[in-house]
Amino acid sequence: MKEISKKIIRVIVRTVIFIYCKIVYRIKIIGKENIPKEGALLFCGNHRTYLDPPLIIVTAGRHIRFMAKESLRKNPLFAFLGVMFEGIYVKRDEKDISALKEALKTLKSGGCIGIFPEGTRNGLEKNDGKVKNGAAYMALKTNAKVVPIGIVGKAKPFSKNAIIYGKPLDFSEYVSSKKIEKDVEDKVSNIIRDEIVKLASAEI
Repeated sequence: MKEISKKIIRVIVRTVIFIYCKIVYRIKIIGKENIPKEGALLFCGNHRTYLDPPLIIVTAGRHIRFMAKESLRKNPLFAFLGVMFEGIYVKRDEKDISALKEALKTLKSGGCIGIFPEGTRNGLEKNDGKVKNGAAYMALKTNAKVVPIGIVGKAKPFSKNAIIYGKPLDFSEYVSSKKIEKDVEDKVSNIIRDEIVKLASAEI
């Protein structure tokens, strides 16, 4: 598919999803002014439902490549969205170096990556508040800023819901050498987690 055709279809799909979210889920967008218009960014939010990635994609105002589990390709809708928005699929049961390399390449070229540090839906509850270090590693490796996101509400039709974008986090001060130490990864992961939890706990 030619790139210009893909861009046109992206605009149409974004518009349809945005209208759907506004009408059905009464989505309120808060803090969009916090999102830098240029430069590499990691969008990191809490993960409640399958609606979360499309919601971020259509409200952020940046082209975001989401990292998603390989099995989503079996769903025709998510497979289509993956092609349109250049999703990066990760094989869950093995270390997928190719997916990580593609994400790092995107960030180093000034692009945006979306990832849920929880690793799965409602992961903070399932993992006793722990998050995976993927987002922290990529931020430290590329000096990309992290935009924390809180997605709030019951995620039920015609209930109040909101997506809250926090101020970007800069972790460049934590980079002292090419090798990234595990304790530094853990510290950065915890900072990202705490910011997400704070935003996701907001009243709307």
